[in-house]
Amino acid sequence: MAANQSDALVVVNNVTKEFRRDSFVIPVLLGINLQLARQDYLALMGPSGSGKSTLLNLIAGLDRPTSGEVIVCGTNLGVSSESKLARWRSQHIGFIFQLYNLIPVLTAYENVELPLTLTRLTRRQRDEHVRAALEVVGLSDRLDHYPRQLSGGQEQRVSIARAIATDPTLIVADEPTGDLDAKSGGEILELMRRLNEEFHKTIIMVTHDPNAASRAKRIVHLEKGVLVNTNATPVGATA
Repeated sequence: MAANQSDALVVVNNVTKEFRRDSFVIPVLLGINLQLARQDYLALMGPSGSGKSTLLNLIAGLDRPTSGEVIVCGTNLGVSSESKLARWRSQHIGFIFQLYNLIPVLTAYENVELPLTLTRLTRRQRDEHVRAALEVVGLSDRLDHYPRQLSGGQEQRVSIARAIATDPTLIVADEPTGDLDAKSGGEILELMRRLNEEFHKTIIMVTHDPNAASRAKRIVHLEKGVLVNTNATPVGATA
């Protein structure tokens, strides 16, 4: 169920987003309204070019709306300074990407520790966070392995460990299973279910895969920059 605006973790109010190329204006999002409660798990679906990743970037504070409001964790992202947004992201957002975005010259441990170096945690506290995150994703025995020594599924697990190491309020995942085979993808989706149900993480996941979307609590569809079926029941679930 969608959250009431008063208790929503994410509030998107009448948001439009346009990109400009010379004198051309390219509309991407058209009057988007969306709310997300704490501990919700939302799948955002739609064809390529529908604006899914653009909306995800707005909610994650990586971009600003052309008009309207994006309020996440009580902060209006559209009016925040770049420095404030950077601090805000480090405190509240965990990112999971399709292509993992791991640094190849760093070990799994070092990749997970990287966002923690931007916090005020001591080295001992960082070590505790890194080891706990890698244990959650089942890679306690891969601390010293480099990305090239890991399978794709293991690399994505390291990416997830990096995302949760800071204990973020909101996890944003952009096609997290898009580069994986069915078995590895299923393992990643099960891990994300655990993060939502056992660790009470709020998750927004962009996906084009109906099977991946069916693992979420709620599905919304974007079509040509407009949200449709905003209260859809997950595929395979009972209404």
